Amino acid sequence: MPKKIAPHQKPKQLLAAFTSRSFILLVSMMIFAKSDTATARHYVVKIAQQPQLETQDANRTAAECVFQEGVELYQQGTAESFKQAIAKFKIALQLWQKVGAVREQAVTLGYLGVIYSVLGEKQQALQFYNQSLPLFWQVGNKVGEAVTLNNIGAVYDDLGDKQQALKFYNQSLPLFRQVGDKVREAVTLNNISTVYSYLGDKQQALQFLNQSLPLFRQVGDKAQEATTLNNIGAVYDDLGDKQ
Repeated sequence: MPKKIAPHQKPKQLLAAFTSRSFILLVSMMIFAKSDTATARHYVVKIAQQPQLETQDANRTAAECVFQEGVELYQQGTAESFKQAIAKFKIALQLWQKVGAVREQAVTLGYLGVIYSVLGEKQQALQFYNQSLPLFWQVGNKVGEAVTLNNIGAVYDDLGDKQQALKFYNQSLPLFRQVGDKVREAVTLNNISTVYSYLGDKQQALQFLNQSLPLFRQVGDKAQEATTLNNIGAVYDDLGDKQ
């Protein structure tokens, strides 16, 4: 399956066979301690509309708690825990909407997209990704936008629509370069290479793998470096160059 990029905490970099794509997890998007609410809490007792602010504050705190519960369930990685995580993330989403937390809504929608994709419900995954994308645009979050574009590409890849997959991968790639995210850039390059290999364009596949390899070396990701070397070997194998 594709490597899809998902939210919060360090992503699982799935060691892909050449035919697989990758989710990319949306890392470190939810830094609650730095949210605007911290300021609101500091001044809440001095503001006339205290009950309303307290309600907003309570909703945000509840959202943070239930979101974290969803993350923990997601990290368990079982079908049952994924289903429980969906319920938590949907509650969190409603609470984020009440407090107008746009970035947090986008991240939560991204988690839902990843989970539904893992569970094989690709159309549902697309619905959540397509809700998430304009929210990342709204807050100007390039990383979130790039992650979501990659993950949409991965869904189309899984659905067999390789041209659509390429379209979205190629939109995410320059954004990762723009923000200097070498790991996700390298993962996306690998995703593009798998499409070209599937389409029979082995030379193009090699070009993208050879772009990703030095990036994994730069960041010291030996597991992904090894996977990419293996994938380059697989292309030469397909080309008949056994040496």
